[in-house]
Amino acid sequence: MVSDHSLHLPAGSTAEGPYTTVVTPESARWGHSGLRVVELAPGEQVSLGTGDSEYLVLPLGGSCTVVADGRTLLLAGRDGVFDAVSDFAYLPRDTDAVIRSERGGRFALPSARCERRLTVRYGPAQDVPAELRGAGNCSRQVNNYCLPGTFEADQLLVCEVLTPGGNWSSYPPHKHDEARHDEHGTPVESELEEIYYFEVAPGPAGPGLGYQRVYGTAERPLDVLAEVRSGDTVLIPHGWHGPSIAAPGYDLYYLNVMAGPGPDRAWLICDDPAHGWVRATWEDQATDPRLPFGTGTGTPEEL
Repeated sequence: MVSDHSLHLPAGSTAEGPYTTVVTPESARWGHSGLRVVELAPGEQVSLGTGDSEYLVLPLGGSCTVVADGRTLLLAGRDGVFDAVSDFAYLPRDTDAVIRSERGGRFALPSARCERRLTVRYGPAQDVPAELRGAGNCSRQVNNYCLPGTFEADQLLVCEVLTPGGNWSSYPPHKHDEARHDEHGTPVESELEEIYYFEVAPGPAGPGLGYQRVYGTAERPLDVLAEVRSGDTVLIPHGWHGPSIAAPGYDLYYLNVMAGPGPDRAWLICDDPAHGWVRATWEDQATDPRLPFGTGTGTPEEL
């Protein structure tokens, strides 16, 4: 059994150099997915060598310029994760980049080991599909930044989920830890490691909280029930994950970073058969009226 102590990483526990959060394939004891989060004061910058991985530069709050491969991209960003969908930058493997914030900010750098070297590119906020999933108290919003069909990458998969206080998301519990096909040879599940990075809206008396559940199979047992707060990370090497629970009064945000060994970049999940029936109950329920969260965008620009 793997305990929550090894997979729940409290805020600041992985800090390294300028980064408040550092998850690498080595530190996670897996092969592909990574995440860094950096907080920059006004005028401060950080240099990043991508090495054998592709990256996004995704503003969580604030704006920045990204200089790489002779291009300078200005990311308008956003005030905070609940305020708007953000624009972003894509950095290919084997790239040296500089990220500079003019007015200060917080930036996520999700990554995945890959083979192909693509090109530096800008991702406009208006091109990010923001969809509402579930219904009733399972309503949530998913911003699909870097998925098949929304943005080209070699292996990296990135989205963010926003859940109103009192709701459950990542539910029914699901998994994606083995490459499986149905009797017709159609892929039905892909093998992906996953990182959850959390932020929680504060209440009038202080910081908020939420909860994350992860559990394994009989063949690969796993048991995590973590109380999560802003800046916390949960690693999901395998097994069923969900629900992600937003405590009443506290909206919950999490960034999902996924990658795996498969030759095809795909996000195929299967529900826990004990709980998949819940989806049918949504047909007669309305979407939570508190959704969507702000979807305003800044002005994209390349210098």
